[in-house]
Amino acid sequence: MQNHHKVLIIGGGTAGIMVAAQLIEQKNFTDVAIIEPADTHYYQPAWTLVGAGTYDYEKTARPMASVIPKQATWVKDKATGFDPENNTVHTANSGDLTYDFLVVAPGLTYDMSMVPGLGDALDKGVVCSNYTDPEHTWKVIQNFKGGTALFTQPATPIKCGGAPQKIMYLAESHWRKTGVTDKTDIVFATPGTVIFGVPEIKKTLMEVVDRKDINLRFFHKLVELDAENQIAWYELTKDPAGEGVSLTSGEDFKDLEGTFVHNFKNVKVTVKDGRFGIHYDMLHTAPPSVAPEFIRNSSLVNDAKWLEVDQYTMQHKRFSNIFGLGDVAGLPTAKTGAAIRKQVPVVVDNIITLMQHQQTGNKEYNGYSSCPLVTDYGKMVLAEFDYDNKFTPDPKLKQMLVFNSDKEHWRLWMLKKYMLPYLYWNKMMRGQDV
Repeated sequence: MQNHHKVLIIGGGTAGIMVAAQLIEQKNFTDVAIIEPADTHYYQPAWTLVGAGTYDYEKTARPMASVIPKQATWVKDKATGFDPENNTVHTANSGDLTYDFLVVAPGLTYDMSMVPGLGDALDKGVVCSNYTDPEHTWKVIQNFKGGTALFTQPATPIKCGGAPQKIMYLAESHWRKTGVTDKTDIVFATPGTVIFGVPEIKKTLMEVVDRKDINLRFFHKLVELDAENQIAWYELTKDPAGEGVSLTSGEDFKDLEGTFVHNFKNVKVTVKDGRFGIHYDMLHTAPPSVAPEFIRNSSLVNDAKWLEVDQYTMQHKRFSNIFGLGDVAGLPTAKTGAAIRKQVPVVVDNIITLMQHQQTGNKEYNGYSSCPLVTDYGKMVLAEFDYDNKFTPDPKLKQMLVFNSDKEHWRLWMLKKYMLPYLYWNKMMRGQDV
């Protein structure tokens, strides 16, 4: 195996494969290597649908060997560290690899220690996550017979910020069909201050929340899980005293309607040492997310320990021959496959232009991301936005006869369930621009 490559890519996820495929397919570029230890590549956007029993988990998986471009070199190994001054990546078993250009796209990982008790409880009993085991989520939703259904998320950035609420909307649909909603209080506890940061989407989602009779609780930072007693412990990220409310019991939260709370439900809450414990009969969450350890411990990160790249060019701020994209990148936008779809052409163009002309290209990434928000079986809203949280719908949607993607539409559901997986495997993974 040769140890030097013109372009070395860390990560065989969406970002890494797309960069390699576009370099080869569109630029006829040959010397590309991908460091990736996993045998399987997953289409994770469909895991929401798996968790709701409407997509087959097996269909989200393909052998890694089938998605890595044939012309690329697959280094089946783990990257363990960097020596960027000497254009070198350390690996677990393949020694040191050197490069002319490095693309860092290993995705993110989970740090359960940030919420004590979560790691031991996750994917067992009534605690589930579409991020780790969507098949277990579907079992939990089917087995739930009433009580408090708690949907929550950590205070870290996560993949697809809308995912923790999408599964809630689908769960409610299932429980309505099976007659469980009458015996159920659905609570969405989030560290955020609104249901969604894009005003047009927020308006639609608040209508969905009201239709489904969901209790929203804002400023709720998940800090611990007591699985034995089925209590999720929260700290509030804003002092309710500012609203003139002193919280001594769960019932006091109704006085915060309109700020901390929307559609108050008197679920059981234990108040102790400034923490608020919501008792649950089922819980869905996203795990706390961080950059992989070898990234966090490197000289390539920003203060928040994500990869430090220019938000427009995706070029590393200190090492001009290093680029980063995807979930690992420290960018002020949502971590989604849709964001990657727009980041990849910028990275590819910049690398090729740097090679040929010693300067970056003209393409810039504007922070575009999108979150397909499934609101019911057969309905979806498509939140597309940029760095300024400006709603930026794709003109191509009009070809699908979708003229208001900020409203629920069955055609958007068809896009999510059928068209996007097809485009992913057959176009995006093969280096075609879609």
